[in-house]
Amino acid sequence: MSHVGVPRGTVRKRRSLALLTTGVLTIPVLAGCSSGGEETSRGVPQDIAPAARQAVSDGSTVNWAVDALPATFNAFQADADSATTRITGALLPSLFPMDASGQPKLNPDYLESAKIIEREPKQVVLYKLNQQAVWSDGREIGAPDFVAQWRALSGKDSAFWTARNSGYERIEKIERGADDLQVRVTFSKPYADWRSLFSPLYPKEITGSPDAFNDGARTTLKNTAGPFVLRSVSKAKGTVTLARNPRWWGDKAKLDTLVFRAVAAGDRTQALADGTVDVADIDASTADRIALARRDRGNNGQPLAHGPGSETTPAAALRSWALAHGSDEEAAEIAQAAREKNRKAVVAYTAEQKGLRDFVVRKSLEPAYTQLALNGESGPLADDRVRRAVARALDREELARTVLGPLGLPAKPLGSHLALAGQPGYKDGSGALGDQNTEEAQALLADAGWTRGGAVQPPKDTKAGSEAEKKGAKGDAPGTAEDAEKEAAEGAKGDEEAKSEKAENEKKAEQGGERKTERNGEGNGEGNGEEERAEKKTGQDGEGSTAGSEKPGGEKSGSEKAEGEKADRASEDSAASRDEGLYIVGQDNKPGAHAPAHAVPTGGVSAVHVLAPARTAAVQSAALLRQAGALGEDGAVAAQDKQPGGAAGAYAPVGTAAPAPAAAKGQLGKDGKALTLRFVLPSGPGSQSLRSVGDKIAVMLEKIGIGTEIIKVPDESYFKDHVASGAYDLALYSWPATAYPATDGRPIYAKPEPATDGSLLVEQNYTRVGTDHIDQLFDQAAAELDEKAARELMKQADARIWAAAGSIPLFQRPQLVAVDKKLANVGAFGFAAPRYQDIGFKNRQAAGSPADRKK
Repeated sequence: MSHVGVPRGTVRKRRSLALLTTGVLTIPVLAGCSSGGEETSRGVPQDIAPAARQAVSDGSTVNWAVDALPATFNAFQADADSATTRITGALLPSLFPMDASGQPKLNPDYLESAKIIEREPKQVVLYKLNQQAVWSDGREIGAPDFVAQWRALSGKDSAFWTARNSGYERIEKIERGADDLQVRVTFSKPYADWRSLFSPLYPKEITGSPDAFNDGARTTLKNTAGPFVLRSVSKAKGTVTLARNPRWWGDKAKLDTLVFRAVAAGDRTQALADGTVDVADIDASTADRIALARRDRGNNGQPLAHGPGSETTPAAALRSWALAHGSDEEAAEIAQAAREKNRKAVVAYTAEQKGLRDFVVRKSLEPAYTQLALNGESGPLADDRVRRAVARALDREELARTVLGPLGLPAKPLGSHLALAGQPGYKDGSGALGDQNTEEAQALLADAGWTRGGAVQPPKDTKAGSEAEKKGAKGDAPGTAEDAEKEAAEGAKGDEEAKSEKAENEKKAEQGGERKTERNGEGNGEGNGEEERAEKKTGQDGEGSTAGSEKPGGEKSGSEKAEGEKADRASEDSAASRDEGLYIVGQDNKPGAHAPAHAVPTGGVSAVHVLAPARTAAVQSAALLRQAGALGEDGAVAAQDKQPGGAAGAYAPVGTAAPAPAAAKGQLGKDGKALTLRFVLPSGPGSQSLRSVGDKIAVMLEKIGIGTEIIKVPDESYFKDHVASGAYDLALYSWPATAYPATDGRPIYAKPEPATDGSLLVEQNYTRVGTDHIDQLFDQAAAELDEKAARELMKQADARIWAAAGSIPLFQRPQLVAVDKKLANVGAFGFAAPRYQDIGFKNRQAAGSPADRKK
């Protein structure tokens, strides 16, 4: 059991939550091992329809979709979420927001300057505040606000329920400077990421007491200092309404009101179409709908070539009309209801498409990256060789193309855990682990003791004559586990084993046919009788598939007669095989039943046979190897839900053998246990792209002999109940980008420490993989005031994180935002924080926006 973090008030972390990747979430020295030098490629630029302030009209309201109302307005509490960040960004001071390149940039609305003025004997930072900066109650922003926030977040007073305090614990004292506009901060030890502090800055009325901090700031913010103030929160309407701040000293906000409205991801297409929201993060399917709507703008009222009913052929439409107007009253009623349902769907879809014409899709890359997490706490992945093998089996470029390619975004895999492309100091450190290489991955697994025959071998300490050995001896196949090990050592391939099995099956079939002929005294000339009996037996026993088809007159050709003989022999052989453990999908009247759990040693191949019709063998082989997986539309094998089984034909045609045990599929094993990893994925509709990536990863791992058990769980429990608790082997989730990797990265990659009760304190390192050296590099970088030297330390840390193979960065997440086409300065912001005061509708001279644009 692992504790995620420690009691409130003592947690050392900055990033409060990992981001779920949904359609609507984002370290001897190894520096020389990195592939390439300083990254020169630029990040994807933001897409916000920039416009000068004079081109934006004053007034109006913008409705902005968020996932849910914020659980709290206190950004330093554990349950602060993306809505908290979005809303407080318009209400509270942020002293060093990130710019478009992912660097912290001084905010002149609050600071005239901020710099280190002393390094010895202690680091001292002097903040000079903008003399016009005031809270919404008229009080000046000053040293008392800095002092109160430091005391609340320092971790010294456990009465304050805070989820992060990194950096604040290094402050020794805060004093007033030469005047009230100067704040002097002295650190007890050097802190390179001092710019990360006091953002957002809360007034002393909130941070000055535990009650106000813990409870008062959860539901309201009475005193703010941004371009907007908090006007109201309506749980009934699901809205948070901000109004223009009359005391704001900076550029006046263009909007009268800014409404954040809770809209679930699945409801956003409708919300956009009916004008409920003007700005919304969307998934790829909604982006496609908007593109189609804009394309169809000039169709002059013609029926849409997509959506409900668009795939109905003229013949199907005529048949539907005939049924609806036919003499069979019951059939007519059913047909009429179906036609009416389709008509309403077409009308609703057409209306939505008409509403979506007023939107455009702004796209960039979100400041977050998706990773494959490998839980190294226990199981096979506790062995770093297995983790490295998993990493080296991945084609990260293909995974990036899967998500980013269809969106027209650069599909380049991410090369760092601690910076994104375009940020200062970004460098591809993946060379410390190595590129994709199937042979190297297989060699690592072999070195770790995982072999082709290992899944059917008894544990090494199994004694002769034991029950396990006796059970294994019951099979009638000639091979043994020792033979399997020998074949594995000689490098026997899975396809060679399959060929041997096929030959053995054909031999059995021939022998079975001869015995049948002798018993019944029937010759080869009685083909029709053979076929009739085969068909009869197939109907009775539910085995096999029809071997031949009848001619229109009911006669059968010579070739069909031969097929009938084969079907008869196959039926009898099938019955004999079933007695030995053969299970055919859907043919035991137990849909959903499992294949036999035991495996009889047969020279590396299980006695539970895997059969498939020859004409579909190419297709079925992939499915069988995935343990009843299904082929995707593009022909790629897709992994399936974890479930006890399915109806006949759910995953393979009736007559296809059930999935074989590990040894028959070429899966690796050790001491009688197959190498299978639990792969946990979210099941929500917005997580489809994540599941597609998971399916591809499962196929890549299968190629090196690693099986995956894909477990799909509800989105709401995915992170808390599985990732954070450690109930997984493989998982996909995202971390947000940061301008302060030494501070924000440490709790994510720090070596877990044992707690007093014997459990494991993991902070935010949910992979449970870390080293002392990585921790030391983070600590050195956090104390290094030379920015260039600090970045070099972070590159070394990143190389170490790659080598540990607990977290494999895959790609930067796509950012798709639907925006009213008349809005300016809003959309896919990329790294940069929004300037809320600049957002508004283009004036009529610029865009012809209506005068009554209020909603």
